[in-house]
Amino acid sequence: MAESKVTMKLLIDTKGERVMFAEAGKECVDFLFHILALPIGSVIRLLTTKRMVGSLGNLYDSLKNLDNMYIQPNQNKDTLLIPKSAACDTSVPLLSIPNSPVERQFYMCPNHRSYVTDDPQTRCPTAGGYGSICGCTMNTKVAYIAAPAENVVTINGGLVKGVVTYMVLDDLSVKPMSTISSITLLNEFSIKDVGVLQEKVVTLGMDEALKLLKTSLQSKSVLTSVFMDNINE
Repeated sequence: MAESKVTMKLLIDTKGERVMFAEAGKECVDFLFHILALPIGSVIRLLTTKRMVGSLGNLYDSLKNLDNMYIQPNQNKDTLLIPKSAACDTSVPLLSIPNSPVERQFYMCPNHRSYVTDDPQTRCPTAGGYGSICGCTMNTKVAYIAAPAENVVTINGGLVKGVVTYMVLDDLSVKPMSTISSITLLNEFSIKDVGVLQEKVVTLGMDEALKLLKTSLQSKSVLTSVFMDNINE
């Protein structure tokens, strides 16, 4: 699937080197609000554990690397490693971010069908005792039906209405755009000379979306942190 992209228009204070706010349409705001629906496992997986701040990445890797012989036969690690969004029934533009489970092949033991793995070289532990094996390699393919893609945008999909232009502040506060709100923000930032203001249209694709997601966990100047370096180049 080709990567989908949306745009938004930044209003930049060139003197203060900061993004004051962005004018954003429905698709962009739907994406921002959908971050709230991402399970923590999806956030860690999207950012990759090497870019995670703190210890949650280590916890994620621990479960990922834990041999299936330690997992209850009626449980699947992917329930936590590749969780399904609680808002999966809402069609939103995810910018091709794989929030839904990735299609994978699973295998089971031909003698003990309750044991399932994603590695066809795994030896089967039996119910007879911990650590024992039945002598069979778990290479019998499990038939399953892949879930439909959840990042398909429909005309009436998403969360917010599309007839409104939205204002996204540097700290990701979102509200409907209005002349009064724009003037109020200029006063709050003590902008006396509108000549220092610059408009810039930026594209929000996969790379920018992941940077925005990561920065939103660390900073209250998200738009400035994500876009100013590119603007200054």
